[in-house]
Amino acid sequence: MKPISRDEDRLWEEHLYREEPDADFTLKVMQKLDGVSMESGEDKHPFEKKSMRTHWMRRTGIAAAAVVIFAGGAWFAFERTAEPAQPAVNAVDQRLPDIPVPEEIRSAYLTDDYKRLKPLDLVINPNIQILDQGYTLKISDVLVDRSQIIIITEQSNPKGNTISDVYLDAGRIHVTDEKGNSVASMAVDTRLSSWKYQRFVFQLNDDIPDHVFVRGELSYLKIPDHYNLDTGKITASNTTVDWSFQFNIDMTKAKLMSVEAPMDNTYTTPEGLKLDMTQLVRTPNGTRLDVNVSLNDQLQAKVSEDWKEQMDILYHIEIPETNEYRIFNGSRPYARQAKFRLRDLSEANENGGWLKLSETWDPAFVTVDAKNIRFVLDGYTLPVKEEKSIEIDLEQLPLTTTIFEQSGDRVVLNGYNFDPERGSYIPSGSGTDDQHPLVLLGSAEFSNEIAGDKWVAVDREGIEYPVSILNSIKEINNDEKYVTSDLKLMVHGLHQNSATKFTLKRTVVHREFRDVNWEVDLPSYDSLPWLK
Repeated sequence: MKPISRDEDRLWEEHLYREEPDADFTLKVMQKLDGVSMESGEDKHPFEKKSMRTHWMRRTGIAAAAVVIFAGGAWFAFERTAEPAQPAVNAVDQRLPDIPVPEEIRSAYLTDDYKRLKPLDLVINPNIQILDQGYTLKISDVLVDRSQIIIITEQSNPKGNTISDVYLDAGRIHVTDEKGNSVASMAVDTRLSSWKYQRFVFQLNDDIPDHVFVRGELSYLKIPDHYNLDTGKITASNTTVDWSFQFNIDMTKAKLMSVEAPMDNTYTTPEGLKLDMTQLVRTPNGTRLDVNVSLNDQLQAKVSEDWKEQMDILYHIEIPETNEYRIFNGSRPYARQAKFRLRDLSEANENGGWLKLSETWDPAFVTVDAKNIRFVLDGYTLPVKEEKSIEIDLEQLPLTTTIFEQSGDRVVLNGYNFDPERGSYIPSGSGTDDQHPLVLLGSAEFSNEIAGDKWVAVDREGIEYPVSILNSIKEINNDEKYVTSDLKLMVHGLHQNSATKFTLKRTVVHREFRDVNWEVDLPSYDSLPWLK
């Protein structure tokens, strides 16, 4: 299966769906266009694979016409002789109730989550307010569904000012059953975060009791030192506070307001990466897909030890009824991520094991009550051990360029400096505390991922110095490569008057693999309990 160009894919998605107008307006336009043929000879099954570009243009015909109307700023009325057999379905989140939303919910960017869950009595207030030595911890609202628990905290100092830089240690917040057994794992909320409120997301296990207990063991939380912007002075703080707490959550209604469908869909890529879909969970606040990832022995031998932390699956979602086409391409630039992401390493071990990935899609982008959802794998990334090196001579570098090529990536080095604005990695006893590290300058084109690569510099005595890319790659060219004309490679520990000749190596390449061919029609349902 030849994937759609990443750049073209992203542009179509953004123009057709991401910049969506008011939901009511979209619905009216789609209703006006319903039944209007955009192209003769429409296939009976428009999502059958053909030329990907033709296939994409055809299936987005109605939506594209709607975009033309939006762009022109005009409203065209279509005369119709008959009403459609079925009403058009809006390709965005269903209109949310107009209810008051607490300030801490709005500030934590959880307004839509609140509006979906509050009418179902799935928002609780544990009324936690702990005052110790003048420092206050508040937990006012907790959002609950069968899949996730979202906890919002606020901290303030004795003057009542928000402490925005106190981050509670998530490892000391536990979600357990009555016997103390863990029933949830810490997940990541990929959306914007608030400077004033902290939010913690816990994804619940497959089997959960009717009552769960949230316990915070925050007995020795040190308040950070205070920096005064006006005076430039730092006031040391030795304050520790006891913010320990516990409350319980009745999960019976949350469990009823969900639909769980076990899955047994398996695919192995040509390189030996195996994907096992195990479950689809629908809740009012999102649709969650659980996938187990494992490697065969041959691929296991090729990847770096931290592959479970670095790998990503690249995929998109198709929903024909609502013309939805949503790209979820891991942590790459410009790509949408799932709202909640869990990377569970509990089954991992030194000999391989497997990784559990969970992706929860926001109903604003993947309609939660869609019956026909198709998952299409576009690729995946893995950090692979592939060593390549070049010799660097700083005395020659400003005069001649040095080119590094590996696995479809190309780096051109044409200069260097000693960056005074960056902190440096100082080997113990080096005596170079007052010096700044070497920064190699140039340009680059990367076909693969950048995060997860491992670079190192080796001097003539065999001493290794870690190397990192300072600036992020911000552009994607027509060849689907990340490009930059301002590449900076910092060599931590190499300073002015140090070695001028050394070897630059890349030992791990975060490879992107696109040789895949897997599509899965996700489980449907008979009814959704929260819509009754």
